[in-house]
Amino acid sequence: MSADRMYFNPEIEPLLNTPTMREMQWESLKVAIRFFYDKVPFERRRMDRAGVKPEDIRSFDDFARAVPIIGQADYRDAMDEGGPDLPKVYEDLFGKERWDDLYLLTSTSGTTGIPTPYPLFRKGLDRVADIFGRMGWRAGLHPGDRLALCFGLSMHAAGTPQTFWYRDIPGLTIIPIGAEAGTERMLNLFKVFKPTVFTGTPSLALHLIERSREVLGEPISSIGFKTLICGAEPGAGIPEVRNRLESEYGAKAVDIGAGYGISCDYPVYQGMHWVADDFCYYELVDPETKEPIPLEHGATGLAVFTPLEPQHGHFFWSMRFTLNDIHQIFTDPCPCGMSGFRYKVVGRADDMLKVKGVPVYPAGIQGVIHSFVPRVTGAFRILLDEPPPRVVPPLKLRIEKGEGASDSDLPQLEQDILTQMHSLLKIGPAITWVEPNTLERSSKKTNFIHKLYESS
Repeated sequence: MSADRMYFNPEIEPLLNTPTMREMQWESLKVAIRFFYDKVPFERRRMDRAGVKPEDIRSFDDFARAVPIIGQADYRDAMDEGGPDLPKVYEDLFGKERWDDLYLLTSTSGTTGIPTPYPLFRKGLDRVADIFGRMGWRAGLHPGDRLALCFGLSMHAAGTPQTFWYRDIPGLTIIPIGAEAGTERMLNLFKVFKPTVFTGTPSLALHLIERSREVLGEPISSIGFKTLICGAEPGAGIPEVRNRLESEYGAKAVDIGAGYGISCDYPVYQGMHWVADDFCYYELVDPETKEPIPLEHGATGLAVFTPLEPQHGHFFWSMRFTLNDIHQIFTDPCPCGMSGFRYKVVGRADDMLKVKGVPVYPAGIQGVIHSFVPRVTGAFRILLDEPPPRVVPPLKLRIEKGEGASDSDLPQLEQDILTQMHSLLKIGPAITWVEPNTLERSSKKTNFIHKLYESS
């Protein structure tokens, strides 16, 4: 396979986000709905409670209004009700056909309760490799590359499964280091194995910038990465964070995830190209009313996913499942020339804060703060006195000053940040300054919100 080839799957990818693909999706969705109703008890009960049968659904609009959306909390409720025998619960959730075909089972971190399962079925191995081949190829994974896999390997949904995802990219070597290795060992392994591509959370990629000189005596750019594939949280899609990553590593930063999406090589971030129209049906709904939102250029809403081949399901293995992410989509042709509508993650619905009625997401605050590096380190926390989303102003922030910032520099720095916050986010936070390296770093996802009301 030539590295100059535009698409990994040249038969399907040119059809993404076209009327032809829309027709293909409808034919696949009808079959998928019947599969869910006939073979998955959990899904059959959902439809029965909604008073709908597969034959009642005659259009995409019927589907959107007949089948309610579900999220991780619904899975956890089902597992709570099922008791300690999780295999029995999973057979109910997946259906016997898929349960018997289960090859690999990973999960979320489970920090908010029982871990949410993410299965990989034997019948789906080839299809998943095709979908992630499309994503990896667009990210620049080509023959001869060595991929440092730095997501958590222990049950992490983006960890061990990656050894199967990218198996069809010819000549690619995967080095499964794992976030569990810790940053010191990770950096030393980089030095030995010379990976060309990093994949992990943007939090980890940023932390490695800080640790590299300490551990290796050299900047992170000395490793020689050409590409950073960052996901599982916002970061690579935030211009200020992306610019810092690319500058420090001397590499291209690519945003991945929150669905089957990957950002392109265009100099200005265009969002992530959705590459899986034939594999997963994508919708937007109003986060409060759950009413469908047309997929028009600039539309914003809660992203909802349904596998069109449920026997191959991966990540999204249930009808109308949401990760609780708010997406904005872009349907105009991308200046990069690649196919697929694009989406960017505005924030998580459960992370949204409202200050004087103005919605604010941690990702937006992160973008502003990172625009002031190196006057600040980039590390910060949002301090909440009461449960969100409503915040009694001012919003409280704890921010690390930069290594070279003196106390006399702080008044002007604070004023500059406040001006930017007001201009871009319409908020005027109260800032508390802390010394560099005061706030905990993470090799996985960073929790930017500190809930003071839980420790009081």
